[in-house]
Amino acid sequence: MPIVDVAMLKGRSPEDKKTVLDCIHQGLVDAIGIEDWDRFQRITEYDREDFEIPSFKTDAFMIIEMKFFPGRTKEQKKVLIENITHALKERLSIDPSDVFIVIEEPDLENWGIGGKQK
Repeated sequence: MPIVDVAMLKGRSPEDKKTVLDCIHQGLVDAIGIEDWDRFQRITEYDREDFEIPSFKTDAFMIIEMKFFPGRTKEQKKVLIENITHALKERLSIDPSDVFIVIEEPDLENWGIGGKQK
């Protein structure tokens, strides 16, 4: 049950934003084997003055933060990062240097689903 947060600058079309989410989701399906229905994703868009990035990054820069249950291997996470970055380049021409991915794996005791601690 991954939770995905994407931070990006305002200005992308609804179609581009859907493609971003689809690229991330497909990466999760392929690399760590989540179910296809398992989509808990959101995009937060920022005005330029509210999204400080290095001057050598482009307006396509995005931060992708993912939280999921612990237990995935280093190799699975490597493949996940590579797959997402590759898909964004292929489908939206986003340079890999403009994709910043952070993965967190909170312990199961820190997850509450349906009113119950996992």
